[in-house]
Amino acid sequence: MASRLKSAEDRRIQKTIDLLRKALLSLIAEKPYDAIVVKEILDRANVGRSTFYTHFRDKDALLISALHDLLGPVPAPTRMPAKGNEWILWFSLPVFEHHYHHAHAWGDRIGPRGRAILHEHLRRELNRIITDAMKKDSRFASQPARHLPADLLSAYVASTFVLVLN
Repeated sequence: MASRLKSAEDRRIQKTIDLLRKALLSLIAEKPYDAIVVKEILDRANVGRSTFYTHFRDKDALLISALHDLLGPVPAPTRMPAKGNEWILWFSLPVFEHHYHHAHAWGDRIGPRGRAILHEHLRRELNRIITDAMKKDSRFASQPARHLPADLLSAYVASTFVLVLN
């Protein structure tokens, strides 16, 4: 019985979060991100203020949550090349494709602040994902100490990728 109750609660929570994400995205389609206030999101989603703050710190946290939802999980590299580190950019095609297909929806309405929030979050996430993949790659782990550490190389790749995306 308790398990079924928890499952129903989880569905309600997910439904509320989905309503808030959709409300924010629909507002971004209408006006600049910086001009949107939390009250507008609440009114559009028909959700109470305390419910919003139970799940999100502010509208920026909701925006980051929407990014996760839109991008979905970045797939792990499926095939490692025999030599070289070309595999380190395995994530780039799905991200570029997503950007290509969704850029028109937000256009310039996301604004410089919203774009900076998204890009900083994307940079941190990519850095984490790339570092994890590099640490799992036995060829990289067995490299001599004169090579760049995984965390430094992944930070460079993630930052450069976000600059190119911008």
